[in-house]
Amino acid sequence: MIEHINQLGANPPVPGPAPTPTTPVVWALNTTIHTVGGHHVTDAHTILDANENERATRFHTPGLTHRYTTSHLALRTILALYLNQPAHTIQLTREDCPCCGQPHGRPNLPGNPLHFSLSHSGDHAYIALATTPVGIDIEEHPTPQTINDVLHLLHPTETQELTTLPTHERTTALARCWARKEACLKATGTGLANGLTHPYVSTHPTPPTIPGYHLTDLPTPPHHQAALATLTHTTRTVDA
Repeated sequence: MIEHINQLGANPPVPGPAPTPTTPVVWALNTTIHTVGGHHVTDAHTILDANENERATRFHTPGLTHRYTTSHLALRTILALYLNQPAHTIQLTREDCPCCGQPHGRPNLPGNPLHFSLSHSGDHAYIALATTPVGIDIEEHPTPQTINDVLHLLHPTETQELTTLPTHERTTALARCWARKEACLKATGTGLANGLTHPYVSTHPTPPTIPGYHLTDLPTPPHHQAALATLTHTTRTVDA
């Protein structure tokens, strides 16, 4: 599904093929950089909206603030590239949650058929664009304590798979499973509202076939795992 991942750095990105119903577009960046796609991070407040700027102030350390600001500046830079409009004019809202009906479901672009998803972990962020609902997730390898804490939250088969693995293989397997799970839940817009049991995404190197989803693993930096999921029940088209 994904032939390669585009890299966003300090220079303005070069537009490539737009996403299609069968091929989403994925961009990645290192969130420690200080210039994103031609925009200085120190000027991000002039591009991000009021909600994004307010959220950036909630973090208690400059490093976390920088990661959040950089990843959201990157999101707007990439969206601007494909929507052909200035980054600061892009309106981002939330769909209604399919579980409770409140406006904290999938992020969206009102009136535009382009779907997107953002994930950041550690010093890395991934952005996915698609013509169907999409979810992307990148996860750092967890600690052994984290593995023990979440084992009972997963699908019973996933829990069994993890417990039968040698200890040194469990961090990669859990990160792989968690990234797939989050990607699927982001695509549906439910998030963690219904827990982490379903859908079953496996901890094995090859993701399973899941009805209603296209699920694929993505290349990552060392000590990370990432996955992308799109829903198959609807398709849309978008101009580059």
